[in-house]
Amino acid sequence: MQNVTIWSEEFGADTDAPILLIMGSMSQGVCWPDEFVGRLAAGGRRVVRYDHRDTGMSGTVDFAAEPYTWDAVKNDVYRVMDAHGLESAHLVGHSAGGLLGQLIAVERPERVRSLTVIASSPLGGGEGRVLMRALTGEPQPEGALPEPRPEFTGFFRALMAAPPPRDRRAVIDGMIAEQRVLHGTGLPFDEDAARRLQERIYDRARDLSAAANHRLAAAADPGFEPVGALPRVTAPTLVIEGTHEPVKPGHGAVIAERIPGARLMTVAGMGHTLPPETHEELAAAVLAHTAG
Repeated sequence: MQNVTIWSEEFGADTDAPILLIMGSMSQGVCWPDEFVGRLAAGGRRVVRYDHRDTGMSGTVDFAAEPYTWDAVKNDVYRVMDAHGLESAHLVGHSAGGLLGQLIAVERPERVRSLTVIASSPLGGGEGRVLMRALTGEPQPEGALPEPRPEFTGFFRALMAAPPPRDRRAVIDGMIAEQRVLHGTGLPFDEDAARRLQERIYDRARDLSAAANHRLAAAADPGFEPVGALPRVTAPTLVIEGTHEPVKPGHGAVIAERIPGARLMTVAGMGHTLPPETHEELAAAVLAHTAG
């Protein structure tokens, strides 16, 4: 069993209702914007965010010597909850973090007070296969989830064919270019703010390249996601998607349709990131959903 150290931090009073923020694949906990986290804490919530294994300040793994699957990444969520003394919490997940939240809501419903899923795909929907077919140009079968927008697939096809960057500045420039694509076209892109975030991500990472282990973990267990499980979710569920989502357009509506009683919220202009223009609206929605 791997004993991987997980970095986490919390905000707000111990007596407040707990919210656990689960970021997406290969992403650090600080990708949850400080302003958004602060709004939740100011609204009377105890907020916890953390770095997944192989990202940020959490421990890294020699994947060749000690391989793991996404089941281990999911179990890290329980470890964070236990470390903070949380028998249950309101789970808020972004992208693959939303997928983990859906699985936990199915697997351990007693630990989920409510579920908020942002810019994510439905559990068991085969989103990874949709992405790979889009990148390789393979036709999507009938009934598949909507594929990413052309600007996303075009960017990553070019990225896969390009030589790796050689120094810190080049790496960060590439990270900013990726953030610009994920940001979408619905809101202005603040390159200065993007550089500050990506420099923070670069500088606090124990090993920036270790995040690629998440892809290996997903490939190691293609059957990780149970199919047909979403109707078993009993937690009150809020699904949030931006009108300019470039990676998983329309996936939010599928989640909301499959989870009984789930509510779909659309955020004007938002893509696959959490820009400042959306913080007030997103925080208000999460605070309302986690009230009571």
